[in-house]
Amino acid sequence: MHIVLLKFGPNRSQAAQWMAGHKEWIEKGISDGVFLLAGSLENAQGGALLAVKLTKAEVTALVEKDPFVKHQVVEPEIISIAPSRTAMGLAEIIG
Repeated sequence: MHIVLLKFGPNRSQAAQWMAGHKEWIEKGISDGVFLLAGSLENAQGGALLAVKLTKAEVTALVEKDPFVKHQVVEPEIISIAPSRTAMGLAEIIG
């Protein structure tokens, strides 16, 4: 399981230009079952994703395909978590 932080970078002002591709990228991740959630960070600092079913290297490769990352609208940080305990039913969701 990985938390992907997408914090605004040097080309934040270009966000509108790449927004459609960024949204398509997120929707594909959700439809593929890789992203369980996507949302904004507080204080308009960027966004975050919860990714499952992939290794950190695979998540890194996927994140590099995001138009926002390619064009430095955001700078990614990937935090991997190895769950040792989960709420009932969560194990089935995260694979």
